[in-house]
Formats: sequence, structure tokens, C-alpha cells
Amino acid sequence: MKVYPGQGVSGGVCVGRAAVWSERTYAEEDSQGQTELTAQAHWERFLKSRDAARDALRTLYIQARENVGEQSAEIFDVQAMMLEDADFCQAVRDAIFAQRLGAVAAVRRAGEQMAAMLGAMQDEYLRERAADVKDIANRVIRHLTGGGQEDEWTLPPYPCILCAKELTPAQTARLDRKRVLGFITAHGSATSHTAIVARSMNLPALVGVGEEAIHALREGDTVALDAERGRMCIDPDETVLCEMEEQQASARRHRAAQERFRGRETRTASGRQLYLYANAALPEDVEAARQGDAEGIGLFRSEFLYLGREEAPSEEEQYRIYKDILERMEGRRVIIRTLDIGADKQAGCLPQTGKEENPALGCRAVRHSLLHPSLFLTQAKALLRASVHGRLAVMFPLICSEQELRGILALWDRARGEIGGGGEVERGIMIETPAAALISDRLAGMVDFFSIGTNDLTQYTLAMDRQNEMLQPFLQPHHPAILALIRKTVDSAKAAGIWVGICGELGADFELTETFVQMGVDELSVAPSQILALRKRIAEIK
Repeated sequence: MKVYPGQGVSGGVCVGRAAVWSERTYAEEDSQGQTELTAQAHWERFLKSRDAARDALRTLYIQARENVGEQSAEIFDVQAMMLEDADFCQAVRDAIFAQRLGAVAAVRRAGEQMAAMLGAMQDEYLRERAADVKDIANRVIRHLTGGGQEDEWTLPPYPCILCAKELTPAQTARLDRKRVLGFITAHGSATSHTAIVARSMNLPALVGVGEEAIHALREGDTVALDAERGRMCIDPDETVLCEMEEQQASARRHRAAQERFRGRETRTASGRQLYLYANAALPEDVEAARQGDAEGIGLFRSEFLYLGREEAPSEEEQYRIYKDILERMEGRRVIIRTLDIGADKQAGCLPQTGKEENPALGCRAVRHSLLHPSLFLTQAKALLRASVHGRLAVMFPLICSEQELRGILALWDRARGEIGGGGEVERGIMIETPAAALISDRLAGMVDFFSIGTNDLTQYTLAMDRQNEMLQPFLQPHHPAILALIRKTVDSAKAAGIWVGICGELGADFELTETFVQMGVDELSVAPSQILALRKRIAEIK
């Protein structure tokens, strides 16, 4: 038996046969210098391939959201933005026009230079972004050389443990969980994007075992991946196999304990009832909510119906989608958030506001709807028409003032008048800013419910971009100010006799579950995979 230490970045253990993967190398006639093409022609080839790689990443973002969740999928949105980074593009341009390199060689040179610069940084998060630079450079090269698609590997016909020098986040997101038991890489760290995706997939992963360990493996070798103890064993002995079997048995018992809560109401030990809903972004996510035993949809992100399109969805198209969701949820509450576009989510089919210095504080969410009322009216009429097919609730994002709320409610009433009816619809708002939380007592009398979006509430309270990975060490989601704003909002809701839920990341934070119950929160909306574990946790609260 050979044992190699590594870093477990996604918990779990597994034993299986190794599938050893070697990355593809790229070559082209212009890999060293320019061919008969002019420098301008090479630059235009780069721009075309860059745009194709960017569009592919945005498509991957939408697909990954279904498989690994929105937080991990945002990795691909960030990479798409990196492709348009001015420093990266300028480095490619200099290599083409000043150094007379061909497009492939120029992209490779620019990627290597930027990766080396980031890799030399003291900050761990910045060092990890070197892998992202390499990834986006390779994506452009694939399009330049005619491939375009991700590197492919042929998996063996048996369940395997994938072993490689390194894996990109996209390659990880595309792993077939039915055939891949886990993966081991020579390089990587807990803060890499690949590790983040692995954790979202609940896929055992061990990184940093070194290239010697990967080279020691042969296709089909029996290998033990122990992400809990941080080790890889080639040809494990009976002692290791027995230890891993006990760990696997313990995990199975844990899952079985959660399954006992399937089909139950969500109640504390003292009998207080709460509701566990699921977050969703696409109609396909409704099935995941049902399989996860959700009691409703707590946040349907309607803006994803607009992304990646040349034309905005029509009223009729939206009506059919909303109707289908309501019917499939069979009378359970479905909360659809009206269009929340802007900031990190841009749709080319919608009216553009031009470049904004700080888009997180710009024309986004309800502001966009108020500035483009015809767009909102189309969505509102579709929602109202669909409302007769189920239990619909709508909520308006990023409300900061009574004026904004009155304006959007007036548009909603106008839409109802234009279609001449519609079903009963609860109307609520998202509490996402300190301003909304502090005047929640005034807002509560105007709506039927509150939903606290803790992601943006954290960002705006701490004045900290939650997507800036350099700031992750400073991000404090349990900050007393955030909890005080949540408590203020819940108290305002209770005083007005309306219900209140939480639909941000903190909704699934088990360290805060009891705090939220004690505050009086009525509903938590989380990823479908977290519902049974959270129901079990709530049942333990007295």
C-alpha cells in the first residue's frame, strides 16, 4: 500500500478503481509566430474566439445553476467577466502587435504572464485566481483551434475515482455523479473554484497530492480517497478498507435519519410550525423542489427567463411558464420574484442603461421596472393570468422606500385592470437593504409578507461586495448589525400581522436556525437538497 497526503476539500470517503486523465495540449501553425495573416487579422480572430468563449461560459452558468446551485455557478459568470478584463486583452494585443505572435501564442503568453503574477501574490484568494486565468486562456485557445468544447475524457464502464493533474470548475461541474465516486488532483486548494463546485455537488475530493502521486497511479488501480483524513491510498490494506466502510456506514445512517422527516410538517419540538420552501431559477428546478420535499417555492428568480436571449419573453410565453409551475406545485405556495435585473445579472434583450461605475448601486431590480414600466406590465399581466392555476405570491425586489413600493403596487393594479381580473395573489417585498429594514414598520402595512434577502442585506450593510473573493476573510454574515436588522424586520411584520421569511444564504445556516425560530421567522427558503436536514434541525429546537 502506498499512502500520499493531500487536502480534503469536499468531505467524504470512497474506494474505487482509478481513471487517470491527462489534459489535452494545443498546437496550431501560428503557435510560435504569425503566419501569412496580418496582426489585425490575428487580433480579430482573438476577439471572435473570446466572445464565443464568453457566451459559452454564460450558457454554462445557467446549466451549472441546476446542478451545483447558484453560488457555485456564479464562478462561471465571474470567468466570463474576466475574459473582458482590460489588462488581459491588452496583454494579448501587445503580444500580437508588438511581439508579432499569432493569436494562439499570444493568448497563451498573456494567460501565463497574468497567472504567474497572481500566483506570486501573498493573498491566498489572489493566488487561486491564477487557475481561473489559465482556464479562460485555454477556453479561448480551444475556440481558436476549432475545438470550442471542454476537454473530454472517456470514463471506464465501472464507477471510478477520477485522478488528474488538475480539474477546472467547468470540468468538475460536468462530472457524472453516477459514474464518478470522487476525484483526486495533484494541485489545488480549499479556496479554489474547483473545490467550491465539488462541495456543492457533495462529491468527495482530495487535492494537492502532488504529481508524483498521480504518476504512481495506473488505470484501474484500486485507490482509496479519504477526504476526512486527507490521504490517498493506492492498493489499500484491510485496515484502511474497514475504516472507510465504517465512515461510509455512518454517512448512510446520517442520510437515513434525515429521510425519516420526508413528508412531515416542519415543526419544532414544542410544536411551533414553520414552512420550508425551495429556491428555484428555472422551470426545471420545480422537480428538484418536489423531490427535495419542499412545502412550496420560496423564491423563483424570474430574471433567468430573460438571460441568454435576443428578445424578451412575451406575455404569452411567461404565462405558460408560470401556469406550468403553479400546476406542478399542486396548490403549494409559489413565490415569484419580479424581474431582478442589473448588477451581476445583465440581459442583452432588455433596455440597457449604459456603463455604470457601480452597478450594485445602479439601475437594478425594482428601479429597472419603474424606469421601464411596459416591461414590468408584461410580466405582471402574465403572472395575474397564471394566478388562477395555483397559489401564487409575488414579491418585488430591492424596495428601499414607500415611494418605490407605492409606484410598483400602482403598476401591479394597472396590470390587473388591463386584463380585467386574475386570481388571489399575495404581494410581498424583499428586505435587502438597511433602509428597508429600518422602515419595515411603515412598509409592513402595505404588503402581505416580507422575505429577507440576506445576501444583499449583508452586502449593503457591510458595504462589501459579496462577489469579491479578496474580501471573503472580512465578510461576516453573523455580524450583529445584520442580525439586528433581521430582528427589526421580523418584529415589524409581527406587529402588522403579516408573515416573514428568509430566502438568502443564511436561511440554510444551521448556526442561526434556532435564532431565527426564536425571532419568529415563519418560513425559510433554501436549496432543495438542504430541506430534509433543515427540517430535522428544526425538530430538535425546543
